[in-house]
Amino acid sequence: MADVVACPSCGAKNRVGTPPAGKTPACGKCGAALPWLITATDATFDREIKAPVPVVVDCWAPWCGPCRMVAPVLEELSRDLAGKLKVVKLNVDENPLTAGRFRIQSIPTLLVFKGGLLVDQIIGAMPKQALLARLNPYLS
Repeated sequence: MADVVACPSCGAKNRVGTPPAGKTPACGKCGAALPWLITATDATFDREIKAPVPVVVDCWAPWCGPCRMVAPVLEELSRDLAGKLKVVKLNVDENPLTAGRFRIQSIPTLLVFKGGLLVDQIIGAMPKQALLARLNPYLS
């Protein structure tokens, strides 16, 4: 699965999927780091949480008001931390196996993975600065 993102440096449109192992997405035109925001499914989840940078999985549903508040914050973080963070969106209504596997009972829930291992779980919406403070230990 690949999503198209515009390069924050040159504006070129790039198809962002899963890059080669150990790499993060980079603009095909100018080489700048790209925001890494992708959608996962039950079938692709295990592949998407393996990345050379920390991965934040946004467990959400379209009917969830707080989820709609968190989404733009995560999009902004993916741009601000391009090359340092991967954001994965997981619709829990459409992907019940993964939601059940991680016992998601309240949304939004953010799952933080580093090296493919779950290192933190954040339940509920929070402002950008609070979320960034919670993620900072994993970004170094």
